[in-house]
Amino acid sequence: MKSLLYYKQPLSFRFKTIASGIIISLTVFSLQAQDRKRTKVHIGLVYPVSSNGSKAELDTNNLSLNLIAGLSAAEEGVAVAGLSNIVRDHSKGILVAGFSNHVRYRAEGTTVSGFLNTYGSGKGVAVAGFTNISGDMKGAQVAGFANLSKDMEGFQLAGFMNKSGNTSTQISGFMNIAKKVKGAQISAFMNVADSSDYPIGFLNLIKNGEKSISASIDDNQTLLLSFRSGGKFLYGILGIGYNVKNDKEVYAFEAGLGAHLMHYNTFRLNLELASTGLTRFKSEGTFKSSIRVLPAWRVSSRIELFGGPSLNLINADSEEGRDMVHSYMRRWDSSNSNRFTGLYLGYIAGVQVLF
Repeated sequence: MKSLLYYKQPLSFRFKTIASGIIISLTVFSLQAQDRKRTKVHIGLVYPVSSNGSKAELDTNNLSLNLIAGLSAAEEGVAVAGLSNIVRDHSKGILVAGFSNHVRYRAEGTTVSGFLNTYGSGKGVAVAGFTNISGDMKGAQVAGFANLSKDMEGFQLAGFMNKSGNTSTQISGFMNIAKKVKGAQISAFMNVADSSDYPIGFLNLIKNGEKSISASIDDNQTLLLSFRSGGKFLYGILGIGYNVKNDKEVYAFEAGLGAHLMHYNTFRLNLELASTGLTRFKSEGTFKSSIRVLPAWRVSSRIELFGGPSLNLINADSEEGRDMVHSYMRRWDSSNSNRFTGLYLGYIAGVQVLF
């Protein structure tokens, strides 16, 4: 019900009020129409068989659905293709393709493909069944085989290899390569970097890190020649050797990880987790897992002496393996085989040359 004051106003006033309302309504409708016009939906089979036709490469879409492949200037919403999405400029939102996504410049949001993602730079998450290839990236890259980026501020996870310039964290099934690493490099075998304080791998080639070759002997009379390599805090261990006590299981190998716990002038304290195996290459052999606490003294600029106690868990299936240790803290014998497991205290001592 309109107010009585409205009807008491002059006719000209009422006319102006009605006209103003009409203008406001038309303005709102026009803005809504423009919003609807900006919402672009693209549906197609493969370029140029689509709703955008031969001009698809000039369009910016909010929703793209392509049975085989889609082509556009930009995607700012969701784009799904059975085979591939090809974006000539940028994307914001979600790209999903059965085989590959290709963004010429910047991809922001989530990019998922069954095989390959390529983009000039990115921010968000990229997941590929095989490889992600990008320029600068901020966020996360996950690939079944490899992630390759110029610089990475975030997280790389790959089944085989990560390669980047400056990066935050890399995790791979075999190898990581970077320049400066702010966080951790974790691989099943090798890390390579100019600077990386927290590499976790058996072989770490860090330009500004530490590398050494050591000769050592343990309580089982196993002589080992080992290569230690890593950064300021963490390092890896790889070694080969020979057991002078045994007649059959004489060939030795070693792999492990270590940490520098304390460093004061010429003294430092290291903690190592290592596995040592003895074999004659005809049977399973004897295997020992050890926790070592190793004080070390630097006697010159490049030579260091180390030695200390170890807590060892030995697993063997031979008479030589059983006779290696005479006193166990705890021992478990298998009821249906010759294999046994024993826990005991031991030691290791040696000398290493740093370079």
